[in-house]
Amino acid sequence: MSMTINATARDDQGKGASRRLRREEKVPAIVYGAGKEPSAISLNIHEITHLLENDDAYTSVLDLSIDKKVEPVIVKDLQRHPAKNCVTHVDLLRINMKQAIVTSIPLNFTGSDDNEALRLGAILNQFITSVEVSCLPADMPNGIDVDISNLAMGEHISLTGLDMPKGVTLTALTHGDIEAHDQSVVAVQEPKLMAEEVEEEIVETEGEGGETAEGGDGEGDAEQGGDSDSES
Repeated sequence: MSMTINATARDDQGKGASRRLRREEKVPAIVYGAGKEPSAISLNIHEITHLLENDDAYTSVLDLSIDKKVEPVIVKDLQRHPAKNCVTHVDLLRINMKQAIVTSIPLNFTGSDDNEALRLGAILNQFITSVEVSCLPADMPNGIDVDISNLAMGEHISLTGLDMPKGVTLTALTHGDIEAHDQSVVAVQEPKLMAEEVEEEIVETEGEGGETAEGGDGEGDAEQGGDSDSES
């Protein structure tokens, strides 16, 4: 599905210009790459917000239209307001459709409802949620599925066990020593092991608390609580 970003070229830059744009319900942005000079542009806040509500927009080639001239780009970075969570700036990267790009792709874990070990109380540990890949822009996937339906207790899936789409390469496995970079992606772990780890942490915490109690009559704890409240 083709997604288009409509933009307008702008000459004014700086914090003052950006504030003026935002008052006009526009978002300052920049587009760069492909051997061309960076260009300052502005986007409609409502249009770009709606576009970014689609997760596929972050892993798709987008059609950037500036004054009716269209070029392929990807979202390279964006900034959001810390309180309002609205988009405040967007970086777009021009791409050459004939040259491979390196980007991060999310992992989609599927089959948990059909996993027998998980139904019996096992714990699913997801060590990573995305991977860096290299591919032609046309081959870039929106996500990589990881089927865990048949993963038994104590088993795991590593990078070499991922079912990669055609034309897509994991950059971690292109460094020569595959075994050294073949990290675990997901594993099914026995809940007893998790419980033992938690219990050990609780015992250690209680031990530390007991030493504090023996050292005083509780006034030290009250003072620490007061300091914490004053800082907040």
